[in-house]
Amino acid sequence: MAKKFSGKIDLDVRSSKADWAPFDLAKAPEGAPNVLVILYDDTGMAAWSPYGGKINMPTAQRLADNGLMYSQWHTTALCSPTRSTFLTGRNHNLNGMGAITEAANGFPGYSGRLPAECATIGQVLQENGFSTFWLGKDHNVPEQDIASGGSRSEWPVQKGFDRFYGFLGGETNQWYPDLVEDNHFIEQPYSPDEGYHLSKDLADKAIGMLRDQKASNPSKPWYMWFCPGANHAPHHSPKEYADKYKGQFDDGYEAYRDWVLKRMIEKGVMPKGTQMTPINPLPADVLPDADAVRPWSELNGDEKKLFARMAEVYAGFSEYTDVQVGRIIDYLEQSGQLDNTLVMYCADNGASGEGGPNGSVNENKFFNGFPDELSENMKYLDVLGGPDTYNHYATGWATAFSTPFQMFKRYSNYAGGTCDPLIISWPKGIKARGEIRHQYHHSVDIVPTILDVCGLTFPKVYRGVEQYPLSGVSMRYSFDSKPDAPTTKKRQYYAMLGTRGLWEDGWKAVAIHAPLSSAGHFDKDVWQLYHVDEDRSESKDLASEHPDKLKALIKAWFDEADANKVLPLDDRSAVELLGIERPQAEPPRDTYIYYPGTSPVPEGVAVNTRGRSFKILADVQIDDARASGVLFAHGSRFGGHALFIKDKKLYYVYNFLGIKPEQQLVSGELKPGKYTLGAEFIREKAGKYGESIGHAKLYVNEKVVAEGPMRTQPGKFTLSGDGLCVGCDSGDNVSQEYTSPGAFTGGTILGVGVSVGKDQYLDLEKQAQAAFAVD
Repeated sequence: MAKKFSGKIDLDVRSSKADWAPFDLAKAPEGAPNVLVILYDDTGMAAWSPYGGKINMPTAQRLADNGLMYSQWHTTALCSPTRSTFLTGRNHNLNGMGAITEAANGFPGYSGRLPAECATIGQVLQENGFSTFWLGKDHNVPEQDIASGGSRSEWPVQKGFDRFYGFLGGETNQWYPDLVEDNHFIEQPYSPDEGYHLSKDLADKAIGMLRDQKASNPSKPWYMWFCPGANHAPHHSPKEYADKYKGQFDDGYEAYRDWVLKRMIEKGVMPKGTQMTPINPLPADVLPDADAVRPWSELNGDEKKLFARMAEVYAGFSEYTDVQVGRIIDYLEQSGQLDNTLVMYCADNGASGEGGPNGSVNENKFFNGFPDELSENMKYLDVLGGPDTYNHYATGWATAFSTPFQMFKRYSNYAGGTCDPLIISWPKGIKARGEIRHQYHHSVDIVPTILDVCGLTFPKVYRGVEQYPLSGVSMRYSFDSKPDAPTTKKRQYYAMLGTRGLWEDGWKAVAIHAPLSSAGHFDKDVWQLYHVDEDRSESKDLASEHPDKLKALIKAWFDEADANKVLPLDDRSAVELLGIERPQAEPPRDTYIYYPGTSPVPEGVAVNTRGRSFKILADVQIDDARASGVLFAHGSRFGGHALFIKDKKLYYVYNFLGIKPEQQLVSGELKPGKYTLGAEFIREKAGKYGESIGHAKLYVNEKVVAEGPMRTQPGKFTLSGDGLCVGCDSGDNVSQEYTSPGAFTGGTILGVGVSVGKDQYLDLEKQAQAAFAVD
């Protein structure tokens, strides 16, 4: 509550008395620590060396040696939902984040927008005297808001963060990222040829922010949320780091599981006697083909070589990023800040199975429901992890890095999707060094822990709105507890993409269901029961032995579902979810007009050409016979289309999921003059995987100058980023026929129109010429 003015106000300031108390800003509690939360993506507990894995993580190990490792810390099983719990301390459905933002739907638990009843940790700390910083991945901004003209209501700066530097979507190219600084889009500062990698850039920016804060307000504590792109696809690693692991995964993922479980038991991460679970634990009629694991013994030589290299690249990506995090830790130590900095080093869900049984050199194929092909993937073996690939390993490695549990990311019913590494170090506040804690906890417990350590409580009312109570509990008691001391947590529900479960007092009930399966019929799900306190890997179903216990836990799940706005359940496919029609600030229209000199238009708000006929027209003045460059581009080398001039000829390229050769139409020579240049795709039918099959035409004015068969993608070019551009191509180039940015020179682009309506080509041409008319 604001303090009343207690001074004296007279006619003359000389006879008045000032009182600064009502205007003083809040100060952090005396001695409050700095807080650094490092949140990796897509990392199972069996991946990293501190937990027994093969991936060398020197910084994580350094922090573990100087603090604690947790063996039963859990997440929601998916990115945006887990990150929302880190933001607010409430369960993900209460936050409106029942799925990733790209799958938002018009229900309270799935809106993709934080309700006013869920203020953030950034807002609370900011208003209590902390500096607040967020770097790296966001993935809590609605897709339609990721736009230059979109609402900023869910962007980090509006959610209590003084500074932001990173990317707003679910993933980004680590060599060519889609960057935002504070409230605006920016281009990356330098290229991969000059040594750029996003992990390095994020560490540079983090250190810079901390140095600036230290220079001006050295006594003020700070909170930094550092969210690298690692280990989410694309798995982009400097080659020298991937090469460090050469041969280390040649025995395959089953051999890795056996090896790492022994190591986890030896380290005390898993209890003695922990049982291994099968690589394909779900019934055949439940397990989606895309989530199946192919036994290593059934792979041919090329497949083994490719799959092993995919794991090497993933490992290199993880270690390289850890080394960059180490630079931040080094700075904190050198500047005398590390001793009183609470550091949490963790991951947001289990290892990812989105590469499918065969892995992928372009993960976007998964989101388009399109299979990979071995001979195509083998072409990229020697450049895997570099700018030419958007790679993701096979499901076998997701199972291996989530050892000893069942399944992986997206499966909230099993620990393979939810049990993740968490390392906590706070030299000044934690006496223990190099110990393990086995208390059961969840990502909703992070915010209460931070507030407890900082000496703060969450406000009951924020900006006039009564707040939902925190869903989690503080973990601070565990800092000084015995490794096996009882947890203070009593119950935690799980729900994600149609999967569900509930943990309570050491027991767990789970419904046998697969995410993104479109199976439905949730009322017919069979439930399993595990005694997690005695069976850490959830290997023995006790449903038939304890029917009353199972019945009680199922009822408890429905109680939690009602309290947390979980229903309705949705297990529809990725293509269906990503294609949900959502409210837009701008109503859909038949024709979209774009002009040069504007920022890239993100896919969520750009013209949607998926599954339909479309036409692209550029009104262009060519002044120089050597004119060249991009007229229109949308997407990247991993999927997209572009209209451009090269060698005096007009090109239209549709790059179908990065599969070569590129589909292209080429004109004859263009001479200086005024032109309407364009391409048209006429959809004729759907292909086997939902792709559009049809006929394309290339136009110079009213004349068809080239035509031929073409197929277009059923899903998006990217989850977020690589937006629609006019006059250049941002980030990664759509076609190998030019190099980004491919800026158009030698003339003027008056504008580009894209039609997805019923207008015929010549009608649109007239409309576009009128819209682009100049004196």
